[in-house]
Amino acid sequence: MERRYGAPVEIRREYEMTEREFDVVSRSRKHGRSHDVTLFIIDDDSVVVIKKPMYPPGAYRAPSGGIAPGEGFEAGALREAHEETGLHVALETYILRAFVRFTCQGNVIDWTTHVFSARPEGGILQPIDTHEIVEARRATVEELTGSIREVLLSAGSTGLRYRAELGDIVLNHLIEMGAIIKR
Repeated sequence: MERRYGAPVEIRREYEMTEREFDVVSRSRKHGRSHDVTLFIIDDDSVVVIKKPMYPPGAYRAPSGGIAPGEGFEAGALREAHEETGLHVALETYILRAFVRFTCQGNVIDWTTHVFSARPEGGILQPIDTHEIVEARRATVEELTGSIREVLLSAGSTGLRYRAELGDIVLNHLIEMGAIIKR
């Protein structure tokens, strides 16, 4: 993936979670999965975001998901983009690899998030997996760095705080690259 999409910036983070949130992460570890692929799908000067059913009003984030056992990395990333957004996308740049340690009362889950930029190549912006995703839409950089970020940080959720912090890093990188413009 690095040969094709470039070497990502690497970061390390640690987050203490509530028992409830830690349980959610634990349950997402089907087949020993300890990763996600997060996609910043850039459409003109907006970014495609998703909303899960349990998110508070105004909370959105970049789509993400796991690669299934035996599935190629790129194929899995493209599948997740389609399931969560309805869009067919092309990966562009491997932006960030985040090594994260989630802890709860002495329990530990080591997790890796692989973040790519992508561009839409077709489809209709509407989630396919409507059990997991209730809305997909475009958000401006101003929304992502303003009202959406504020909701994610004020929700009291470690997972949403993590997503807001990833968004900060990736959006700054995309702006520096000239991939999107902050107005």
